Amino acid sequence: MRELVLTRHNELIDPLVRVWGWEIPVYLFLGGWVAGMMILVGYFLLRGRNREDTCVCSVLPGTSFVLLSLGMGALFLDLEHKLYVWRLYTTFEVTSPMSWGAWILLLVYPALAAAFALRPPGILRDLFPAVDRLSRRLDTPVGVRGIAAANLVLGIALGIYTGILLSALGARPFWNSAILGPLFLVSGLSSAAAFGHMVARHQEERELLARSDNVFLAIELFVVALFLVGLLSSSQAHVAAARLVLGGPFTAPFWVLVVGAGIVIPLMIQLLAVTHRIAHTPVGPLLVMAGGLALRFVIVAAGQVSHWAKV
Repeated sequence: MRELVLTRHNELIDPLVRVWGWEIPVYLFLGGWVAGMMILVGYFLLRGRNREDTCVCSVLPGTSFVLLSLGMGALFLDLEHKLYVWRLYTTFEVTSPMSWGAWILLLVYPALAAAFALRPPGILRDLFPAVDRLSRRLDTPVGVRGIAAANLVLGIALGIYTGILLSALGARPFWNSAILGPLFLVSGLSSAAAFGHMVARHQEERELLARSDNVFLAIELFVVALFLVGLLSSSQAHVAAARLVLGGPFTAPFWVLVVGAGIVIPLMIQLLAVTHRIAHTPVGPLLVMAGGLALRFVIVAAGQVSHWAKV
């Protein structure tokens, strides 16, 4: 990312530096959501739930494959030089978060495909005998554990990477925090558990995912607090960055959409649901996912506004 400091600006003379639009927060949200679903898939596989027809782990891999492809499509739209994206895979730069992300994304697809092949839809088994044979070969104790481990490790890596991608850009004080990686990871887990809670067919599984989501939402609220405390206890530029959501232009979207509608309200709804005071409803999960998307939009937008003050 580049920054121009000028004493005057005339759009007819001076260059306009392109900023990140909607593509990046959408990509970060879908990537985090898929990361959370991969972790859930790994957990359910280790528990041996893949042999149950009603297990949500039979739905998540295929859904993740589609969502990640949509996220990659959004990222591709943001690229300035689209024809040269293949060059990311001609090298591996240890110190570059983008290089790590490119290779992680490349490995995620086969891990998801393997998880999907464990329990493919019956119509695929009938139309393509090779799919049925592959499923039988993978469905062994060693195969299931290997697929579970791959999804767990790559899911954690993908979830943290979406936050590190921003935190590595030290030119923006609002992003310059090690908390962004864990924040995006737990937010992705929360969105994944909310989606699983919404589509699960088994009552016990639905309640397990709702309880898990409540834990993730509570942790997310705590991590958000740590993120703000970290900014407020750092340099003057970080304090000014924190004020963007503490009385500044992003205050209402952050506290209303992200914290209120995306964390607190669905947490209250799902607490009532798991204690059987109200019936399970898709309202809570939908709010969680909308809040996760709003979180990325606010953080990406606020980060681009924040800057280091001139000494």
